[in-house]
Amino acid sequence: MILNLEDFDVPMKLVFELEERLKEDPERVSLAQALTLDPAMPGMGLRGVHGLFGSVEWWASIRQGRMPLLKHSGIIRRAYASGQEPNQASNTIDLQLDDGTVQLTGIFVNKKGDAKLFRAGCRVAVVYALDELKLQPSDNGGVNHLSIALEMAVSTCKA
Repeated sequence: MILNLEDFDVPMKLVFELEERLKEDPERVSLAQALTLDPAMPGMGLRGVHGLFGSVEWWASIRQGRMPLLKHSGIIRRAYASGQEPNQASNTIDLQLDDGTVQLTGIFVNKKGDAKLFRAGCRVAVVYALDELKLQPSDNGGVNHLSIALEMAVSTCKA
């Protein structure tokens, strides 16, 4: 586990682990790896600097701190459904980060029913891998990367 749930002042439940999701969807891993290795697609996909997506090497890069990570934590200000499906469950939150800024964040869960835990007033923590894209540099001249959600936890509040 990358998120340390003991770091929070409220009880937290880990509701998403990419590693578990990828076990259920090996085709996603295969397609991402094939795109990385495809020389005919020089501007699409990941570079593979830290290993091929989902590989043992890729996970080791994350666990050993070689892959840059981005961690966000904050309080849900609003949970809602974004998209065009009627009667869709909440899949997005406005997350007020600990620095006061508000960020639109997707809801990631391994069990569909856990999406109902995302309610205004609850704390959320999420960690992303910042994996480099083939297409470099970014518009601002920095490293162009894809933010890949690795884990997400939500407090077990009664908001």
